[in-house]
Amino acid sequence: MQADAGAGRWRTMMGRDPGEAHRSSTSLELFFDLCFVVAVAQASTSLHGALTEGDYGSGALRFGLVFFTIWWAWMNFTWFASAYDHDDVTYRLTVLVQITGSLILAAGVRRAFEDGDLHVITLGYVVLRTALAALWLRAALSDPARRKTTLRFAAGVTVCQLGWVGLLAVPVPVRLPGIVVMIVAEVSVPVWAQTAGMTPWHPHHIAERYELFTLIVLGESVAAATVAVRSAFDRHHATGSLYALAAGGLLLAYAMWWLYFARPAHTLLATTHQAHRRRFPWAYGHYLIFASATAEGAGLAAYADHVTRRTGALPVAAGAAVTVPAAVFLITVWVVHLRPHQRSLAERIAFPVAAVGVLAAAWSPVPALIAGVLLAGLVAVVTVPRR
Repeated sequence: MQADAGAGRWRTMMGRDPGEAHRSSTSLELFFDLCFVVAVAQASTSLHGALTEGDYGSGALRFGLVFFTIWWAWMNFTWFASAYDHDDVTYRLTVLVQITGSLILAAGVRRAFEDGDLHVITLGYVVLRTALAALWLRAALSDPARRKTTLRFAAGVTVCQLGWVGLLAVPVPVRLPGIVVMIVAEVSVPVWAQTAGMTPWHPHHIAERYELFTLIVLGESVAAATVAVRSAFDRHHATGSLYALAAGGLLLAYAMWWLYFARPAHTLLATTHQAHRRRFPWAYGHYLIFASATAEGAGLAAYADHVTRRTGALPVAAGAAVTVPAAVFLITVWVVHLRPHQRSLAERIAFPVAAVGVLAAAWSPVPALIAGVLLAGLVAVVTVPRR
């Protein structure tokens, strides 16, 4: 009898009400995000090192691939929890297993980035994804109306995980094409699974979860830049270039925050037919938002090294490390997050024009300051017409 009761509790995971009032992030979700900060910080530090050494192209590629694993693991759990957060003992323990996997993944980030050693990061991913597949199976047992969808998720996650493990046996020269294939397979799973029916995710809850992670990556960017600039001040007498970098870094961070939160995201995700078609571009587009915000901190830190002549990088290349992530963030936020809200021509033209100006700032002697001023001006364009 006790075994039957335990099995019954394990199967009790009905979908949440997508119209539930006052739905907000739980303390467990916030703890989950906090632990992912470790992996984000490791990725930022590794990118900073690559940029400082002048390894721009390869460093950016490795950062993009490593950051995908971090973002994808976070995003998959976020959407699952929005639909099936039961918050019982079994659910909490399974999420804690995922958190453990995220910490293992974080421990493997530097080895994957610098040496191409994927064993530790794959182990962390296995722990994360195995626990997530178990949650999808539990949802399948509990929610007959959406069983086909949840079983597709469980199968897709499992098959993809086997693929990642299989990549460890692939020769290094052909591993990159295999990684690309696996990324395509991973992003296809939710699309394929939800052709069988939607999971009951909550628009306000999803919007809040993405907003919180945006704050995390912006905070990590500010922290990385602050440490670098402080070290530069400690090693050298204050110079105009360092002051300009510090001021520009602050303006960039403030403006990036302001622009992202200029419009409410949940209205784009309301449960309408148009919103359902928009959800995948919005959700997947945030990869570039999160990655560029993280890379901005690494770029500012690398430019601080350049200012203090610790690197032999060309001024334009060092400036591009600051301006390219800012431009990517700006354009992606505009395309997936703000443009559907905009009505005036001035707002729509302002973002592409500002992005071009930000990229051109790489050729200036103070790229961070000019980019920050341009983004601050864009904030004024977005904000003033609303009054």
